Amino acid sequence: MELLTTSEAADYLRLKERKIYEMVAEGSVPCTKVTGRWLFPKDELDQWLAASVVRPDGMAPRQAPPIVGGSHDPLLEWALRESGCGLASLPVGSEAGLERFAGGGVMAAGIHLHALDDIEADANVAAIRAQGRFHDAVLIAFCRREQGLLLARGNPLKIKTIDDAVKGNARMAVRPKGAGAQLLLLGLLRRAGIAFERLNAADTPAATGPDLAQVVRAGRADCGIATRAVADAAGLHFVPLIWERFDLVMRQRDYFGVPVQTLMAFLRSSAFAAQAGEMGGYDIAGSGAVRFVN
Repeated sequence: MELLTTSEAADYLRLKERKIYEMVAEGSVPCTKVTGRWLFPKDELDQWLAASVVRPDGMAPRQAPPIVGGSHDPLLEWALRESGCGLASLPVGSEAGLERFAGGGVMAAGIHLHALDDIEADANVAAIRAQGRFHDAVLIAFCRREQGLLLARGNPLKIKTIDDAVKGNARMAVRPKGAGAQLLLLGLLRRAGIAFERLNAADTPAATGPDLAQVVRAGRADCGIATRAVADAAGLHFVPLIWERFDLVMRQRDYFGVPVQTLMAFLRSSAFAAQAGEMGGYDIAGSGAVRFVN
């Protein structure tokens, strides 16, 4: 991964450094902070630029590469590999995945969005319906899955809720901005009337659920939000919080292509059902169903 400094990013984008800092403060440009220094992944900047391209009416987006971006899910990762569909995985988080999808950087995106004022609302459908860029998109159910708090084995701090974590000043592992699990955390905090600033939050976000599990298992955090499947695989204690929808969004033309149809057929297989049961925390009753067509 090529990382640009602030001055290099400014040159690359043909902007002034002051404008780059303004965009960082607004959260409107992809970046990361390492030892107090802002760095900008060049490939993320390229995707960000591509996503903002305005096309004339009737101009079709370029053919997307055979990649499923968006949120990470262990069962999806396994299905992509075992189905022989030829689709690769690129976990970058729900909102970042949607941006890559809109810009043609991925063929599909896995999403599990949450509205801050109603975490049970069907935010996946709402997001696709609200975006004009997704006028030819189709939303496919992959699964329902159980999200909760991951804690050290035996739950030594006796944490059962977000409120317990805050009151006990537990070190909370977090996910990047726009990740579905981070949106869920923010929604849970709002429901409990707790400001995010009251959290004893980790400085560096964990890129995926398994990464977050490793942070907790290594003792660098006391808890964090991820799926039951991730907790079980890491041997961690799990406190269930919510069942959520995990969906795949793609263009209608790609839905009928061989890679996606191969994956859809695999979702109806006994092997897929057995793996979901073995991993735990999955409801695959509606897997492969078309949930929404824009």
